Amino acid sequence: MKSLFLIALILVSFGLAAAQTGQVPIVSREFGYQDWTHKNLEGEGKTNLREFAAGKKLVMVVYWMAWCPDWRLDASFVQQLHEKYGDKGLGIIGVGQYDTLGNMRAHVSRFGLTFPMVYESDSRAARDQTQHYRQRREAGDTRIWGTPLYVFLEPKALEPKSEVLSRNTDLVIGELRREDTERYIREKLGLADDAAPGSQSP
Repeated sequence: MKSLFLIALILVSFGLAAAQTGQVPIVSREFGYQDWTHKNLEGEGKTNLREFAAGKKLVMVVYWMAWCPDWRLDASFVQQLHEKYGDKGLGIIGVGQYDTLGNMRAHVSRFGLTFPMVYESDSRAARDQTQHYRQRREAGDTRIWGTPLYVFLEPKALEPKSEVLSRNTDLVIGELRREDTERYIREKLGLADDAAPGSQSP
């Protein structure tokens, strides 16, 4: 009986650790982040990442799952970034993973997410077959499901006419550090000389 209790405790602890990674910094990783074309979550058609990035100063690719607790903590903040910087050169695009279309659409509606959304997979069984899975492993992400995952791209620095968009890529492998993320975005958008997030005028 005691052994069963210990096994159960270990499994619960492992599950919590796998589900929540906490806030983590932006890191730079050397790997070939590839272009993609995925189906739009709402409506018909598909979106190509390189085409989406054209004309923007910074692109933030957000890999998410509706049932991921860390992503749910970040969702409203990411929407705030979209509203605050979307007209200043920031393009945010979400890539839904490992859930039904109905659940993903309900999640988008619940959190009031208005930035563009596509999806790569619509089943948990597809996890090991996705580009998301392969690319995050190349970047050193050892989590079971790998969301949220944020990829930052500077369109002017993308490799031209190549399947690989970036070979040295800034990432957040887990929940965003909010002040650090906003400071990074402002710098990339050329807004670093303005008042920093949370600062007060003298």
